[in-house]
Amino acid sequence: MSGRKDVVVIWPLYFDAARSRSEGRMIPASAAISRPTLDQLITAAIRAGYKPEIERDKRHPSNWYESSGRILVPKKEPKSAVLRKIAVGMRSKK
Repeated sequence: MSGRKDVVVIWPLYFDAARSRSEGRMIPASAAISRPTLDQLITAAIRAGYKPEIERDKRHPSNWYESSGRILVPKKEPKSAVLRKIAVGMRSKK
């Protein structure tokens, strides 16, 4: 964990339609996408109006064998609200 209280940590697996909630997905399955990448996550976060701090070399603790990376977003609202806004950007194909 980053240990910082001023940011929200967001991993690509939070948006993975192939995962269950217990496996780490944090948004509704209807809003999830198949095989989300860090680059898709970065693009969606920028579209949602955030300035993400990118950490490409990080590995999620439950998937330590995959180097998926993560982003850190300034905490100005609850994590669930941030995830919902980013999920909208993940599903749009612009």
